[in-house]
Amino acid sequence: MPATDQQLTEPAMGPAEALSELFTPAGKHNPYPLYDALWELGPVIPLGPSGTLVLGYDEICAALRDPRFLVTDAAVHRTTGMIDHSSWQCFTKIMMFSNSPDHERMRRFAAWAYSPRQITERRRLAARAAERWTTHLATLDADGGPIDLVETFATRVPISVTGDLLGVPEADRLELRTAITATTTAFEPVFDPDELLPADAGMDVLVDYLDDLVRERRRRPGDDLVSAMVRDRDADGALSEEELVASLVMFLIAGVQSPSDLIGNTVRLALNHPSEGRGMTADDDLVPAFVTETLRFDPPNHVLTRSAETDIDFHGHRVAAGSRALLVLAAANRDPRQFADPARFDVTRKDNRPLSFGLGPHYCLGAAFARMQVEMAVPVLLSRFPHLSLAAPPTYRDQLVTRGFARMEVMLGTT
Repeated sequence: MPATDQQLTEPAMGPAEALSELFTPAGKHNPYPLYDALWELGPVIPLGPSGTLVLGYDEICAALRDPRFLVTDAAVHRTTGMIDHSSWQCFTKIMMFSNSPDHERMRRFAAWAYSPRQITERRRLAARAAERWTTHLATLDADGGPIDLVETFATRVPISVTGDLLGVPEADRLELRTAITATTTAFEPVFDPDELLPADAGMDVLVDYLDDLVRERRRRPGDDLVSAMVRDRDADGALSEEELVASLVMFLIAGVQSPSDLIGNTVRLALNHPSEGRGMTADDDLVPAFVTETLRFDPPNHVLTRSAETDIDFHGHRVAAGSRALLVLAAANRDPRQFADPARFDVTRKDNRPLSFGLGPHYCLGAAFARMQVEMAVPVLLSRFPHLSLAAPPTYRDQLVTRGFARMEVMLGTT
């Protein structure tokens, strides 16, 4: 495997050192050696009275299916003070951060928007966006210099697809794209309330914009998702007005950020594994397998947090009521008990079921939508630029929970 596939070549370190390093900039850049070191303590690691770290595949599956492990909803964030921040005021009004019965109510309202039929119909939008932005890339290659693929392609395909679905005018999308990435910093562990200021600023932009768009579509309905959801909400009152806007905010964030990060990861792995990468342009059946292995090997979402509703005897460890369980999906995806030779990128794996979109009642509704965008976009890019190559090692955002490239310079190889 090429060294750029994050081979674990760093000097061995102990579990305590690995844990302290995990949320540093260096740890976020390459957490995989740290996960390996933490595995020395086993699949479940008590962190004291306030928390538990869970690395194991079976153990995370059990936690995600256990109704005693709650998502961190408004009640939890009131105790931390985070509910005073506009980012979490919005996030706690969506299904992702709601528990029963609100979770089921919100999920029923939005489920149709993520149905297999809807995903199939949106493939045309994704194909059109991929063709548009690969054509745009070719116009940027006049001097043959490096191009940032994150800015010019990986984020533009999802913002085009999701913007078209929501009815967001082209002129407004750049500002929203910047705000979307800013909001995802709220998912990181917060050690100082000021760390939430960028997320709050981004959320204020999204909420104000979509609140205005909801009012506009109520006056003048169109053929878009916002109009449909406004109509449904006004017909049955299943959601409050704030919950409607928050649901649209989450559709926008989830429809753009995860696909963008996954496009970047998939392209990098295709370039590091050229035979499999080229295979995606010639064999449609290989594309889903390649994306699935990317989701296992280097997913865009690394950590989910749960809060214990009561004291739980969890795989021989006591998880105290009110304490947090950090479920490290990316470590579970490399659990050697579940995946043979887990540090090897292998598109031929059988029964490959990574946990990158969660599991159980809170399994990500938008998983198929995110995958579809990547499966449509990356083969178009690789077909258009068969000599595409990395110009420099990609750089990561300073995030671990939602991890992706800040910049990915490539040479298109057309000159």
